[in-house]
Amino acid sequence: MSESKQTKFITAGRDKKWTNGVVNPAVQRASTVVFDTVAEKHHATVNRANKTLFYGRRGTTTHFAFQDAMTEIEGGAGCALYPCGTAAISNAILSFVETGDHVLMVDTCYEPTRDFCDKILKKLGVETTYYPPTIGEGIRELVKPNTKVLFLESPGSITMEVQDVPTLARIAHEQDIIVMLDNTWAAGVNFSPFDHGVDISIQAATKYIVGHSDVMLGTAVANEKCWDQLREQSYLMGQCVSPDDAYLGLRGIRTLDVRLRQHAENSLRVAQWLQSRPEVDHVRHPALNTCPGNEFFERDFTGGNGLFSFVLKTSYPRATTALLDGMKHFSMGYSWGGFESLILANEPKSFNSLRTVANPNFEGTLIRVHIGLENVDDLIADLEAGLARYNVLLAEKKVTL
Repeated sequence: MSESKQTKFITAGRDKKWTNGVVNPAVQRASTVVFDTVAEKHHATVNRANKTLFYGRRGTTTHFAFQDAMTEIEGGAGCALYPCGTAAISNAILSFVETGDHVLMVDTCYEPTRDFCDKILKKLGVETTYYPPTIGEGIRELVKPNTKVLFLESPGSITMEVQDVPTLARIAHEQDIIVMLDNTWAAGVNFSPFDHGVDISIQAATKYIVGHSDVMLGTAVANEKCWDQLREQSYLMGQCVSPDDAYLGLRGIRTLDVRLRQHAENSLRVAQWLQSRPEVDHVRHPALNTCPGNEFFERDFTGGNGLFSFVLKTSYPRATTALLDGMKHFSMGYSWGGFESLILANEPKSFNSLRTVANPNFEGTLIRVHIGLENVDDLIADLEAGLARYNVLLAEKKVTL
């Protein structure tokens, strides 16, 4: 009898060889691992890639437990650990490309991912082509003989476009191209990457895995085909994490499912309320049909989370500042996935430096929110007060919505 995913969040990574019979694995800190005999040292050396104590950078029992848990939750053959999500993205790509290769990158990717392609890959002689998130079958036309990686992020960063992952993966595999996905939004809970053709699923575990805004952590779970290369190349590039951070990631997994369900419930209520507001042009919540790619969300995802965006009908930075500056429960910060609510604004012109082929097709200010675990009525009241301040400034300018 197979376990449900909800049960796996509680049981994953709790093998007795890591826990020694207690509920949670101990935090095992180590750099040097010592051996009493030549035979013990030889055994560790031969098995160093297979969760055997060898040297601190290869991991301790704390790391092994967390890696097991992530592999059980997402599927795949193994999980590599990194000091942050950006490190997971950059090192996963670097593990599979070399000078002269070509990468297909979704144009709605996380901004540091774009910077990595434009500033690091370019310097190494690796070409990047950006493609629209809604391209679907059209991706065939962008494939080159030297294309090695197709990178997806679904939903897209800031503008939340949901990609047709199975179609893109199928076409990539016809050309023996490795498919990587930034799966942070789904957190390994609401989208099963390996059931949809992904080869490597990457997360900023900083976000929902840890869930408390106090740890930087990245993961990459790979299938059998890619695991050995990802593991060894990442190790050679010096990637490792502290056992304390791995422990906090493992602890976060225990409440991941219940937290995400509450985030999703809260965010959908806020999104639906925003749809009724006269200041709002449209809401980009993947669960709503006003979000590009909603049909793929309905088909491929099993639930949502707290992160979405909405677009105002106009762009007036002074009014936007008035909205943001007086928030009581929403803070401004460059992350999400914790228990707290966050808010950030993006004026339309900001996308000129973030996008090359994906036109967001709106003229008003985009507001991205992360809906936390506060009482949802309090959050709606906070937004309502913010929009009232916004309207005062619009009235002074005599803007009519």
